[in-house]
Amino acid sequence: MPAPPPILVWFRRDLRLADNPALARAAAAGAPVVPLFVLDETAAGLRAPGGASRWWLHHSLAALADDLAGLGSRLILRRGAAGAVLDALIAETGADTVLWNRCYDKGSTARDTEIKADLRARSLQAESFNGSLLLEPWEITTKAGGGYKVYTRFWQACRAAGDPPPPVPAPNALVVPESWPRSDDLADWALTPRAPDWAAGFSGHWMPGAAGARDRLDRFLGGAVSGYAEKRDFPGVAATSGLSAHLAWGDIGPRQVWAAAMKAAPVGQGRETFLKELVWREFAHHVLFHFPDLAERPMDAKFQDFPWMPDDTLLAAWRRGRTGYPLVDAGMRELWATGTMHNRVRMVAASFLVKHLLQPWQAGEAWFWDTLVDADPASNPFNWQWVAGCGADAAPYFRIFNPILQGEKFDKGGDYVRRWVPELGTDAYPAPIVDHKGARDRALAAFKSLKRG
Repeated sequence: MPAPPPILVWFRRDLRLADNPALARAAAAGAPVVPLFVLDETAAGLRAPGGASRWWLHHSLAALADDLAGLGSRLILRRGAAGAVLDALIAETGADTVLWNRCYDKGSTARDTEIKADLRARSLQAESFNGSLLLEPWEITTKAGGGYKVYTRFWQACRAAGDPPPPVPAPNALVVPESWPRSDDLADWALTPRAPDWAAGFSGHWMPGAAGARDRLDRFLGGAVSGYAEKRDFPGVAATSGLSAHLAWGDIGPRQVWAAAMKAAPVGQGRETFLKELVWREFAHHVLFHFPDLAERPMDAKFQDFPWMPDDTLLAAWRRGRTGYPLVDAGMRELWATGTMHNRVRMVAASFLVKHLLQPWQAGEAWFWDTLVDADPASNPFNWQWVAGCGADAAPYFRIFNPILQGEKFDKGGDYVRRWVPELGTDAYPAPIVDHKGARDRALAAFKSLKRG
């Protein structure tokens, strides 16, 4: 009896074997499986990964390839328009089915809808699954059928829906094709920087891939989670999970995180707060689904007329961590050195840019998109709009973080600031580029002008 046609499993932001519904479906079919990742930089509306994300992607793909090799399989790499790549591989392998897990940004959804329709029109099977969210955006809606814009109500709706479906296990084996199609060499994609290697310090902080994600989760649930609610805002304390980048590229899925937390974390405020943060990520993706222009356009239309004061000199000082405000500068330098920034400091640094300096939130969002290893199409613009006051459940316009008081409250001993701003207290450290009170008054006036409009 001839072997059944191969199944193409198209990996995207789901670079793992466990809790991968598309891969699980392919494995259960008993047909040969051709795992594929496409570096698609052509689709309209598809946002290319930033520099730090590309570094992570390189190492996560390498880890996935190793994991597949452990099952006797391979990861095929192709670069180009996804539809054309899939057509070529269908012709090369005789595959009659393509399976993938959904992405929710507008470029991906438009492209995937077109690809699915084209494949089905040719009597080929095409099916997509939820491998990135706890629940689908169309499963958690208001009574009017739209998306939530207030987090508390979203959280309540998610909890009312019960625990999300359990993660599906990794396949024990994959049937391999009689012959493998050609694959690109990962090194040829040049995803990692070379001259200069500005990501040289990343490897000391991160281990991309499913094994690294599981290790971080296990260590967090075995220790820091119990004090997470009380300590997560202190940047000098190792109190957070560090899972955001692993979630961004799908080294681990949110259903895996949820299930593990419910099983291994002690009942208490720490676990509850951690789950709420996981659902905050979920909230961002649901908002993106309902408001696909999240990265370009403010959700609050009034902000189209906000009196921003673009200034390349101020923006450059903020990017380099040379604002004269130690907590802000420490965060920006941590970001450049490690590809991440503590969440409390992110809020302070972002607020400083848009409110103290009156720089457009899109400029900050673009910088974080390029420099954060955990940048994803939902969380990055969603959180910037939240800080700027123009997004879902946004911070009120009068909330203007005082970066000095924030440092005194959350880094009282100065451990975090001294680590990243060692020249503090010397002539090498710059004077503040704006006066806090004057900048605050100016920002309040700008925001109030919108309310009068």
